[in-house]
Amino acid sequence: MPNKNIFILLPDGVGLRNFAFSNFHKIGIEQKFNITYWNNTPFDLRSLGFNEIKIKNAKSDPLTDSYKNARKNIELNLNKKADNDAVYDTYRFPFSYKTKKTAVKSSFAKLLIALYNSESGLKKIREKIKRRETKTEFYKECLKTLKKVKPDFVFCTNQRPVLAIAPILAAKELKIPTGTFIFSWDNLPKATMVVETDYYFVWSEHMKSELRKYYSYIKENQIFIVGTPQFESHFSTENLAPRELFFKQHQLDLNKKYICYSGDDIVTCPDDSEYLKDVAKAVKKLNEVGNNLGIIFRRCPVDFSTRYDKVLEDYKDIIVPIAPLWEKISEDWNTILPTEADIVLHTNTIKHSEMVINLGSSMVFDFICLKKPCAFINYDVSDKKEKTWSVGKIYNYIHFRSMPCKESVIWLDKPEDIDQKIRLSLSNSDNIMLNTQEWFKKINQHPPQLASNRIWESIKQIVK
Repeated sequence: MPNKNIFILLPDGVGLRNFAFSNFHKIGIEQKFNITYWNNTPFDLRSLGFNEIKIKNAKSDPLTDSYKNARKNIELNLNKKADNDAVYDTYRFPFSYKTKKTAVKSSFAKLLIALYNSESGLKKIREKIKRRETKTEFYKECLKTLKKVKPDFVFCTNQRPVLAIAPILAAKELKIPTGTFIFSWDNLPKATMVVETDYYFVWSEHMKSELRKYYSYIKENQIFIVGTPQFESHFSTENLAPRELFFKQHQLDLNKKYICYSGDDIVTCPDDSEYLKDVAKAVKKLNEVGNNLGIIFRRCPVDFSTRYDKVLEDYKDIIVPIAPLWEKISEDWNTILPTEADIVLHTNTIKHSEMVINLGSSMVFDFICLKKPCAFINYDVSDKKEKTWSVGKIYNYIHFRSMPCKESVIWLDKPEDIDQKIRLSLSNSDNIMLNTQEWFKKINQHPPQLASNRIWESIKQIVK
């Protein structure tokens, strides 16, 4: 097969970790693909030796955000009715009326929802989005780029951003095959689909079933099960630091064993600092009876709040913060970018921790890659920051229903039990981890370290 020109569309920074800072590019080059990143991020991929075409002045139609919001809410309405399940209401974002502009956009979205709240109406909304985007200057620029370079395939790294719509539509206009990667394990029930492509790349058979359930217009032969590159780094030994070096770099005590507390963003878990404090109290209690434990605190990469400061100060003899090495380009969460250095740091943090504690994040799968157990926090604090928030809301999300059994993690059901559960986790969690591994196999195609290979093999089939 002659060399094929592949465009990797990066509409925002969330795709960098999977498709720039992994082995994805290297494997594609080894398989004789000509790879160009169509880059809408601030990151300079030429610094990695990659070919890139910078997207400049990307701008969607002024009303597309309203149409996107309407599409999401109509999809959730239809899914709620079809499944008779109120969980879909928890995926909605409140309409904003902070400024005149946001108030107009919100009011227009609500009008669209009222007018098009049906299967046929949803189809009309989808078509209206496409028509509006093909009239933008951005769309015209995308056409010029594609006509000049003539790629054989355009691969979008994320199905969610509005700014991915025009490039994909331009490729379709020129009869260039397109595909998109479903970014996260929880995305499909949340109605996050924005782009519509010729092919879809999913993590697992489970995700394929979800895609067919929520988007019945997508056919069987359009879907490739590939896994996700985000776990691949955990299976590479070349970046693992010796224990002594890692501990020295981060001022850890070689005589201690460390638990990793993985923080959540402030919206997902407004009480996260209180949970960290409860875990620190439990570790202090364990140390008073002869244990020698510490906590590595890895905050959520997009959380720059000061809410943990008091806990970190009060328990500085127990908690060592190791901040993610992400770069903050601006205040918007999607311009806080991952780095290659953080991928190495993340894997080493897992390697040199005994277990992870958090509130229901995919870190459970990161840790099981290195055969480490996970405990999920499962109680509300007495003095909640947000009175309407509850852990019950989190664990009712559809993606947690994929657990093969409740014992797929260790559950921290009340603060008084945390010390006992930690002791159990460190001494006898093999059965739990077997269940976690089964859950991971359901969520992500195995072997997980070959996801990039599977993506390129799928692309090879498409461009033949």
